[in-house]
Amino acid sequence: MKSVRPDTPPAHLAIRAMIAAIPPGRVANYGEIARRAGLPGRARLVGTVLREAPPTLHLPWYRVLRADGRIAFPPGSRAFRDQVRRLAGEGVLVRGGRVDLAVHGWERDVDHLLWGPPAAAARRGSARAKA
Repeated sequence: MKSVRPDTPPAHLAIRAMIAAIPPGRVANYGEIARRAGLPGRARLVGTVLREAPPTLHLPWYRVLRADGRIAFPPGSRAFRDQVRRLAGEGVLVRGGRVDLAVHGWERDVDHLLWGPPAAAARRGSARAKA
């Protein structure tokens, strides 16, 4: 027997996968999620997918913000307070309803990723190799 519910569209699955991939302590904006999912210009679809996603998926919805780093919910609303609380629990500072994307953005600083100092574990490993 066929399911009453239609299959989830591939675009929705791609967006869900990108949202699930945002690491703890990092945030991304709706447009960034759409681009990473191969859907440039579809930022509003990201909001739709988040709204329609079943809670059983446990998507980190609170890591998704507006393009300028602002929380999309009305300030003071229950959802706004919940998002601030969840972000704070991951070490993300929210000031005036906004997150500094340069500090907490998902892979924002590509120069640092490419040319910055190596990770502490890598430094320890190279020190041991020299000994």
